[in-house]
Amino acid sequence: MPEIEILADGARWAEACAARLTETLSAAVSGTGAAVFAGAGGSTPSPVYRQMAATPMDWSKVAVTLVDERYVPESSADSNAALMKRTLLTGPAGAARFIPLYTPEVTVDRAALVAARALAAAGGRLDAVLLGMGEDGHICSMFPESPTLKTLLTPTLPPTVLGVPHGRDGLAPSLERLSINLPYLMQARRVVLALTGKQKRAVFEREAAGDPATRPIAALIAANVPLEVLWTEAA
Repeated sequence: MPEIEILADGARWAEACAARLTETLSAAVSGTGAAVFAGAGGSTPSPVYRQMAATPMDWSKVAVTLVDERYVPESSADSNAALMKRTLLTGPAGAARFIPLYTPEVTVDRAALVAARALAAAGGRLDAVLLGMGEDGHICSMFPESPTLKTLLTPTLPPTVLGVPHGRDGLAPSLERLSINLPYLMQARRVVLALTGKQKRAVFEREAAGDPATRPIAALIAANVPLEVLWTEAA
């Protein structure tokens, strides 16, 4: 199990997460002239994104995308793209290029194919990744009971984006989604898992000890994803 780094409060937690991610992006820009960042949606990452947005670096050489997205347009309150544009793609970071996962295709699987091609054209590798985790243990849109989970967690597939159907009989997710797969995280230079609260820590510790075939957190660990876990009790 990776060590959980404990931060004293929400401000220091956000600063620490942002510093690690922007350090890796800056190094990639200096080394290759370009960098790719992928971030999670939801409310937890917002303070991290605001810290990143204020960091001076050559954002014009950075492509920004999402680790997952609901199959909805940016006008929807459920859009992760809209959240990222409000919190990260502002100030200095407004110069970055955004690569959406959602496009209004006929089906979510067609949208996933379009997103996969766009990410491949951007280099096909993620330099820095910010993950969150749901209280059910899901990361990205890798839900424990999803019919697409096995494919998303298959480590031998090429990095890609897949469509995730909505859950049946009350299971998550409630909306169709798009998600990067485990191989994208395996090839990333740095992956930060940002957690807050006692419950999320307990979920992480439980999931980390689970079956890598069915528990996404355990799958990350088994696949040697370069995972760094940063936690604070109160964000």
